[in-house]
Amino acid sequence: MVEIDDRRRVAAITAYDAVRMPPKAQLQSVVELAAQIADVPMATINMITDVEQHQVATVGFEPAVCAREDSMCAVTVREGTPVALADASEDARFARNPFVTGELGKVRFYAAHPLVTRDGVAVGTLCVFDERPRTPEPRMLAALATLAERVVDVFELRLRSRELALSLMENQSVQAELERSNERLASFAGQVSHDLKTPITTISLSLSLIREQLQEEGADADTLGLLGRAINGASRMADLLDDVLDFARLGGTLKATEVDLDFVLGEVLDDLGPDLVDATLHIDRLPTVLGDRAQLRAVLQNLLGNAAKYHSDERPLDIHIGARHVQRAWRIEITDNGRGVPPADRHRVFEPLARVDNRIEGSGIGLATCRRIVGAHGGRIGIDPAVVEGSRFWFELPD
Repeated sequence: MVEIDDRRRVAAITAYDAVRMPPKAQLQSVVELAAQIADVPMATINMITDVEQHQVATVGFEPAVCAREDSMCAVTVREGTPVALADASEDARFARNPFVTGELGKVRFYAAHPLVTRDGVAVGTLCVFDERPRTPEPRMLAALATLAERVVDVFELRLRSRELALSLMENQSVQAELERSNERLASFAGQVSHDLKTPITTISLSLSLIREQLQEEGADADTLGLLGRAINGASRMADLLDDVLDFARLGGTLKATEVDLDFVLGEVLDDLGPDLVDATLHIDRLPTVLGDRAQLRAVLQNLLGNAAKYHSDERPLDIHIGARHVQRAWRIEITDNGRGVPPADRHRVFEPLARVDNRIEGSGIGLATCRRIVGAHGGRIGIDPAVVEGSRFWFELPD
């Protein structure tokens, strides 16, 4: 059933901007085609509000506005069904209408089809008419129905285009604010890190000097042990501050270039050389991708560093680094035979401060940073649940 509620109809007409700024060129081509198909001198597209009829496109006469009670097409909208009359003067609904009696027109042949939105609201009509009687032809009426659907399509397309443009503007605004927030966060984290690391470095150096002095004086093992733990704690705090700064700084604004991941991997392996000296490496050729070189390097360094850090005490470390193309993206995989990640912890390993093995030192920020970087590149990162012995971390980047 067609919705006839005035408020919904006016709301739909307003959303289409059908009266104030109709898409005249597109609508004009439709009414001209309707007049040609019906072989009549006059055709119009009407919008019926709660009080008026607005002719937004016409053929054979100048568009005008009239009161809704004078509108013939208001009947079509109210009834919600097409109307086709050989002679409107012989129909009781229209015999006294001013467009029939000669006051506003002398319509005889009259055919109108309602314009119904996707929500079932009749907002107006597409109608063709003549001042002399004629028999409505089925093929002409079928064409009129099709053209009425195209009129609604014109309004819908313009509405969706405007909504899309507005959404894009909002997204651009949000993106700009996000970039500003990232810059402020990186600046704040950098300042805090600097302000905290300076006293921590001082404390660490002072403790080291005290330990050296006490060693020379022959201090007992318990005292030296306490100093050693304090020095190690200060070192861990400095490392944690570095990780926090990386998390804030990386994954923000990207400096996108073509990145040869093979070359970047070589640099990472050089850096991690001492940690991987006893490992067996299997390295496939990696692709060249579009991204931020420094940030992608941080991802590889984190994932390979974790493979080295969480090696098994029961077997020599074996690492496979590979790449494959999947659904318009490159997937980089790093597989090892180390301790692995317990199934119960896999859902949270990429969360900030997540720790799955407290026996091994770490901040729990590295994988969260990796997720942030990969997400900023429009990619994904995860862990393969199918690997039982060891783990396989992967990340995907658009090709």
